[in-house]
Amino acid sequence: MQPDSNTRTTDPYRHHPGLRGKIEDPLTSFFRDFDPATIEAELAARGLEPMPAYPDAEREAFRTAALDGRRDKDLWVFAYGSLMWNPAFLFEEVRRAHLPGFARRFILKDVSGGRGTPDHPGVMAALDSDPDGPGCDGLAFRIAAERLEEETDILWRRERISPCYHEEFLPASTDHGEITVLAFTADHDADMIHPDLSHDEQVTYAAFGEGILGTSFEYIQNLADRFEILNIEDPDMARLLADARARRDGAA
Repeated sequence: MQPDSNTRTTDPYRHHPGLRGKIEDPLTSFFRDFDPATIEAELAARGLEPMPAYPDAEREAFRTAALDGRRDKDLWVFAYGSLMWNPAFLFEEVRRAHLPGFARRFILKDVSGGRGTPDHPGVMAALDSDPDGPGCDGLAFRIAAERLEEETDILWRRERISPCYHEEFLPASTDHGEITVLAFTADHDADMIHPDLSHDEQVTYAAFGEGILGTSFEYIQNLADRFEILNIEDPDMARLLADARARRDGAA
């Protein structure tokens, strides 16, 4: 059963105490006050082209449509990438969650300055449809209904800064019951989504991609660290991390 809006905890980490100190404090997160205009200025200062970004009004329209009829309820958000260690929004509870019908795939090619540039592209994970696969393991964060407006504004400014994803509400399972999660899934019409990336390309981008948010290698290592705490097995990501580390060591 999904918790109602009156369900509150004093310890968001009660299900996974090992995550305490491993998830960045939302109040000090870079993404807490994230402003696409600030990113544009930083990219320009580094001599990079502006990233393809949604206008604020269009981004807000996506958020409004997604939350229609849901504003009086707590919201579960599924995390499969950087949200796992840096959600930036305040949450009441975190659970390990399993999302069937989807897979974590490293098909987001970043040349826009986040974790890669045109000279040294980076790669990040996207949540891709995989109806015949084993599903995707990640985290689900619960946002309280009374905080929904402020916290989801922060979330949409980050996840929907550029064309990459669609919003979807999907069924997920946890050790403490079935829930419905908001997930940002891969938009195959977006220029940044490249489902045909070869493993060798992914390794190169993971090894050497770097931008204003850090390196692609750091991104994947951060995922691996959380997977270890949660006992999540992701052989594809483990292989990518190992091969990228070897590529980096060979270039040293």
